[in-house]
Amino acid sequence: MTNFQSHAKHLAKHFAVTAALVLPLFAAAELPRATPEQVDLSSARLGMITETLKADVAANKIPGAVLLIARRGKVAYFESVGKLDAASNAPMGKDSIFRIYSMSKPITTVAAMMLVEDGKLKLDDPIALYLPEFAKMTVGVEKPDASGQPILEIVPARRAITVQDLMRHTSGLTYGFFGPGLVKKAYNDANVSADDPDNAQFSQRIAKLPLAYQPGTTWDYSYSTDILGRIVEVVSGKSLLAFEKERLLDPLGMADTSFYVTDAAKQKRLAEPFATDRNFGVNADISDPRVARKLEAGGGGMVSTATDYAQFLQMLLGGGTLDGKRYLGPATIRQMTADHANAGAGIVPGPLYLPGAGYGFGLGFAVRRATGEAPVPGEAGEYYWGGAGGTYMWVDPKSDMFVIFMVQSPKQRLYYRSVIRNMVYAALLK
Repeated sequence: MTNFQSHAKHLAKHFAVTAALVLPLFAAAELPRATPEQVDLSSARLGMITETLKADVAANKIPGAVLLIARRGKVAYFESVGKLDAASNAPMGKDSIFRIYSMSKPITTVAAMMLVEDGKLKLDDPIALYLPEFAKMTVGVEKPDASGQPILEIVPARRAITVQDLMRHTSGLTYGFFGPGLVKKAYNDANVSADDPDNAQFSQRIAKLPLAYQPGTTWDYSYSTDILGRIVEVVSGKSLLAFEKERLLDPLGMADTSFYVTDAAKQKRLAEPFATDRNFGVNADISDPRVARKLEAGGGGMVSTATDYAQFLQMLLGGGTLDGKRYLGPATIRQMTADHANAGAGIVPGPLYLPGAGYGFGLGFAVRRATGEAPVPGEAGEYYWGGAGGTYMWVDPKSDMFVIFMVQSPKQRLYYRSVIRNMVYAALLK
C-alpha cells in the first residue's frame, strides 16, 4: 500500500466517524450525510482542502472558514477551521452565522419567481406598474466639456425597466461603491442608505438618480435586486422578510437566515473579519447586523449559515423541490439558470463584468455557458454567486453537486473562489 493510499484510507475512516458524530446535531429536515467515497469524492483530496485552510488560518490570511460540499443529495464534507472572531479567539463553528451580502440575491429572486408562478408578477412587466417612482427614468451619459473634462449629460431612458431587467442586472441601475464614473459618483453623493430608510424610501431615492446605461443594453452590477425586493413587498402586501419566511425560509428550515441578528444567543455565533479587512468599496465597510434597521436589502443584506444555505441550494438542485415540498417548478428553475444576458438578447457586458469569462447571467446567478473558456473548472450549466464579505457558492447540476464556502474576508474573496473550486473538482472521482 502506498503512502497516498494509506493516507486516503485513514481519511475515509475519519470522515465516516465525523459523519456519525455530527449527524445528531442536525434536524431531520436537513440533508443526509455520506462519506466522500460513497458519492465519488476523494477523502484524501478533501483532506488537503482542510489542511490548506488551516495553514491559511495559521498564516493570518483569514480568521476562519466553513466549507460544505454536498453531492447526490448528501453532505459529504462539512468542516470548520480557525476562529469565529480573532479578537475574542472564539472558535469557528459549523453553525456560525455569516454576512452573505450578494448571496441574498438568489433568495430574493426566488421569492419574486414564486410570485411569477402565482400569476401575480410577470418578467416583462415595467417595474413602474408597482413602483410609480420609476415611470420616467433618465440616463447619465458622460461627455467631455470644452476643456476635455467629463460632464454628465442627462437624456431620457429609451424604454422602461422591466422585472427581468432587475433579475439579470440590465436595468441601468448601478452601485456607487466600486468602479469609476460620474453616475457612480452621483450614487455615492446621494448617500441613499443614510438616515435608516425602509425599502419604500430606498426605492424612491434610487429612482431619483440617473441610470448608468439604457435599460436592456448592458450588464452592470447594481441595486437591481434591492428594488426587486421592494416589488415583492408591493405585490405580496408583506415585508420582504415576512414573505420570504412564510414561503421559503421557514418551510426550508432556514432558521438562521434573516436580515439582522437581534437574538443575543445568535449574536455569539456571528463571524467577524480581521479589523484590517472590513472594507469592500468606497464608503462601504462590513456592516453590523446586530443593529436592526428598517432596510431589508434584498440585494445584499442577509445573514445565513452553511446548513441553511445548503437547504436552499438543494431545493434548486432538486428542480424546485425538497423533502417532498415544491417551492418552484422545474421549468422555472430551468428558466432561472439559463443565460438571459448575452449578445443574442442585445446585451453587452459592462466594464466590470463580474460573472467572468465563460459565464452569462440568468435570473439571480451567473450561468456557465461552456465547460471551457473560464479559468476555473466546472461544467456547462453550472451556476454561482458570491458575496462581498467573502462567502461563495456554486451549483453543478451535471455533477449533482453544490458547494458553500463561508468566510468573512473582503480582501481574500476572489482568491478563494478559484482555490476552492480547483481543489473541490480535483476531489471528484467520477
